[in-house]
Amino acid sequence: MRSLQGRLDLCSINTATLGHREPLDVTIDRIARAGFGGIAPWRHEVEQADVKQIARQIRAHGLTVTGYCRSTYIPATTRAGFDANIAANRAALRDAAILDARAFVMVVGALPDDSRDLRGAREQIAEGIGLLHETARDCGVPLALEPLHPMYAAERSAINTIAQALAICTDIDPHADGFLGIAVDAYHCWWDPALLESIGAAGRDKRIRAFHVCDWLRDTRDMLLDRGMMGDGVIELAALRAAVERAGYDGLIEVEIFSKDNWWRRDPADVLDICAQRLPSVC
Repeated sequence: MRSLQGRLDLCSINTATLGHREPLDVTIDRIARAGFGGIAPWRHEVEQADVKQIARQIRAHGLTVTGYCRSTYIPATTRAGFDANIAANRAALRDAAILDARAFVMVVGALPDDSRDLRGAREQIAEGIGLLHETARDCGVPLALEPLHPMYAAERSAINTIAQALAICTDIDPHADGFLGIAVDAYHCWWDPALLESIGAAGRDKRIRAFHVCDWLRDTRDMLLDRGMMGDGVIELAALRAAVERAGYDGLIEVEIFSKDNWWRRDPADVLDICAQRLPSVC
């Protein structure tokens, strides 16, 4: 496993970690000034700015865009809605290409409004990923399917385990062309009894496109917006990173923390300082 001591160049900050409280150009400068090697911006930030100017600023700082967050949910109640969602994702993939993103992070959605048809939602998701895989190849930006914790299966993602994501990848892209893989997010997958086996399987097909870290607080109060700083919770982060790197992942380690009542209320410079301390000590 790679040492992160003195190697912030191997680490990335997802801009959500700072709570989206400052304009993106300020956040980019702040992350670069703190010494991190990568950044993962969110679409709403980029789309409110000039994507080409943002790309120039990121390149000028020598930052790697570890991921572009995130996809529009795929399932819809009508075919027109489904087609609109695919179109929105294709537009985002074109922006991801301008940013030279290592991956377009796919949080795929789940049940459309007033639906209980989870099987149907998953069928739409598989169809949509197949369509977007073609666009990803054309744009040169891999898709990274991010399985979310099962608590999100009704709304945010009907893909809930790495094994499930890999099955979709294999069905759509059996030859592993490099443009369809997964994002391993510690917050969402730490609980999975088959985690190590699934990471190994992902590695054999070179499917791991991103690795996200934060921590699961034992007394979590909000399942979406109360993630912990690395080391403050129960996840064996070093062991998880070791497994991901044994599986062949050699990309950056990305910090992604949603924390409206704690870290998002702190000074952004202090948050980055603590990330810089925790990454080598607990990850």
